[in-house]
Amino acid sequence: MSKTPEKKSGDPETTGHEWDGIQEFNNPLPRWWLWIFYATIVWAVIYSIMYPAWPLVHSATAGVLGWSTRGQVQQEMVEFEEANAPWNAKLVETPLDDIAKDPELQQYAVNAGGAVFRTWCAQCHGSGAQGAKGFPNLLDDAWLWGGTLDEIVTTVSYGVRNEESDDAHYSEMPAFGEILEPAEITQVVQYVMSLTGAQSDDAAAQAGKVVFEDNCVACHGEDGKGDITQGAPNLTDAIWLYGGDEKTLTETVTYSRFGVMPAWENRLTEAQIRAVSSYVHQLGGGQ
Repeated sequence: MSKTPEKKSGDPETTGHEWDGIQEFNNPLPRWWLWIFYATIVWAVIYSIMYPAWPLVHSATAGVLGWSTRGQVQQEMVEFEEANAPWNAKLVETPLDDIAKDPELQQYAVNAGGAVFRTWCAQCHGSGAQGAKGFPNLLDDAWLWGGTLDEIVTTVSYGVRNEESDDAHYSEMPAFGEILEPAEITQVVQYVMSLTGAQSDDAAAQAGKVVFEDNCVACHGEDGKGDITQGAPNLTDAIWLYGGDEKTLTETVTYSRFGVMPAWENRLTEAQIRAVSSYVHQLGGGQ
């Protein structure tokens, strides 16, 4: 059985608690520590009155100062918009072909356009604009609907195959599964693969050439190089939006594709459209 230790001279009073012979001294907290602790309580009460603090069912107490982080961000956005207003006005007023001739304006357009792209476009085209399956790579020089700055502005403004704008680019590939026999689809796929030098069945490709000439040249041309003005891709450059392997091409020919790009004319300002178009144009593939 443990023995309670004797109290030494100068030891503080104990709390009266004892565990296995261990006694608890009743040491008071330092006065300076207590005053700081009380001050933090007072500060917390004042803070909860002055600033948003207490959660409610659908919101929180607003605080007598009426301050909020959202309000602060909104105010900062207004300040930046006011600071950029002269540049945005100049960007809108300057003819598109002359933007690149003004180094400062071009730099502003690219920087501002990069921010717009990362906010609104990266979800589909990727943060580096490299695209993905079904979403065009904006770094190469294969442009449906044209890759000049003016043509890019038009595409961004009105989009592709959407129901939002009457000026949207529009083209539609037929679903040849409803037109051709399965054997003919196989043949034309082999022919299309041969156009890029991919490994293909020579006999099937020769038969597919006839199928191609009867059904595909109206859009893709006799040489298969397409027509960007009507959104018909070049089939000879090995740049594939959905994939160029046999399985994917068979699916494309059988069921067709119908990618949609929204119209940004009602979402972005004219300055933002010109800025993001300038950004995309200078990435390396702009014509």
